[in-house]
Parts: sequence; C-alpha cells; structure tokens
Amino acid sequence: MQASSRRQFVKNSALAAAAFAGSRSFAAGASDRAIPIALQLYSVRGDCGKDIDAALAAVAKMGFAAVEFAGYYKYAGKGKELLAKLNELGLKAAATHIGANTMRGDALNQTIEFHKEIGCKYLIVPGDGSFTNPEKSKAFADFFNETAAKLKPHGLACGYHNHTHEFAKVGDSNHWELFAQRTDKDVVLQIDCGWAAAAGQDCADLMKRYPGRMQVVHIKPTVFGAATGKKAIFGQDSVNWGPILTACRDLGATAWLTLEQEAYPDGKSPMESTALSLAALKKAL
Repeated sequence: MQASSRRQFVKNSALAAAAFAGSRSFAAGASDRAIPIALQLYSVRGDCGKDIDAALAAVAKMGFAAVEFAGYYKYAGKGKELLAKLNELGLKAAATHIGANTMRGDALNQTIEFHKEIGCKYLIVPGDGSFTNPEKSKAFADFFNETAAKLKPHGLACGYHNHTHEFAKVGDSNHWELFAQRTDKDVVLQIDCGWAAAAGQDCADLMKRYPGRMQVVHIKPTVFGAATGKKAIFGQDSVNWGPILTACRDLGATAWLTLEQEAYPDGKSPMESTALSLAALKKAL
C-alpha cells in the first residue's frame, strides 16, 4: 500500500497462470523447497472492517496458509482469542504491520506479549517518515538495531517494508540501501517486490546482496511502465516474477511469500482479485 495510506490505516486500526511468462523457468530452475503463502489483510481491508471473522474464514477457504495483519479490529489486545480463531480456521500469523511507536518505551512489552500469544514472529513497520529524513534516518536505523536485540530473546524480529520512494537517490546510494547497510543482519528487510520493481530495482539481485534478511517477501501484482494489456493480477502484471520466486526459494531465507492485492481490475471485488492472484501464484510455484 502507499506509505501515507498505510500509515493512516495502521494508525486508525491500533486468469490463469498461463499468463505468467516466467513460471516454467522458475519451476525448472528452483529447488524443491516449498514456501507457504500468506495474505496481507490490507488486501481485503473492507471485508475485515465489516466482519473480521468472516474475512478470515474466506481467506482460509481460499487456500492461504497464513495472514499478515494490518490492524486487529475487535481482537486488539486479545491475543488468546485471536489465536483461537486462527487455530479454528487453520491459519497462522505470518507477520504483522505495526507502527514504530508500538515498539518504543513501555509499549514494547505489550507488543511482545500480544505477538507471542498469537505466534507472530515478524513485526514489520510499513512506512515511517524518519526512513527518508536525512536528519533522522541514522537514528531510525539504530532504533531497529536496538529493538531487534530486545526482541531476539523472545523469538521475535522487527523490520521495515518498502514502497517506491525509499529507493530515491541519496548521493551514490538510496534510502533503502542506507538502511540495509546501517542495520544488523537480525533486522528484516521486507521487500515489496511490486513497489521495488516499479522503482527500477532488481529484487532478485537485492536478495542476493542481502542474504538471509528477506524472510517475508511481498508479492504485489503491480502495473507500471508501458502497461499496455497489463493488469494487476499475478502473472498478468508488469513484474518479472520468475527470477524473484527462484531467488526466494534457492537462497533459502524466505519463510513466507505474502500476497498483497492492492488493485482490483475489471470491477472485481478485493476477494475475487485476491483469489485470481493466489491461483496464479500457486500454479507458478
């Protein structure tokens, strides 16, 4: 999601695979390691807002192994109840998107307790103005290093999720590269491949340059550039997914492929669009 809309959301809430040109090369060149697929619930946020239980049930029925949260709705602060619902539906908590403020000061202990209760290891910040602020970016990276050290004894990890603007140039580098270089290996780099590709980045190359740090990878169908005939459904979009999926599997670091469906082509609902992308992604794998 766009940085501003995602930050506001976090704040407010405390067809076919044949079109996938790279699927055959991926299947032929990758190892046999299967990576489970999660859904970033921002994809179906309208459904979640109406009835989170019904939305989770629909996501489970669709065939996802897990969800990545972006708000907890009626389950905020009720970790045991949420875990019971996830267990009932056969879902896991792959990760969550939360504000950096939830990992500062006294709030950190509550954040740790809640996410341990629901079995959610990866605590990801999905946008923060400090990331690209030249006067704050170094301190922001230090904050992640310090927080990662505090989380590690609890079996948890923190990280950051990119958009396009995090790849804006800073001298001979860019904001994302500076953050990666300034943070320890325990800090997760949650690469959103849709936004990164739209920013002109080679996602597979980034994974190779920062091995072991992209445990949760966002698979976002994205249309950019000369988009004639393209649509934001996995395999029909502008992203060259073959090398990305191969890198995810062959490098051995990716624990979750997290689908995030932000556009809904042809007037289809968020759930319908998500189902199309999931089916194509599974076929490609």
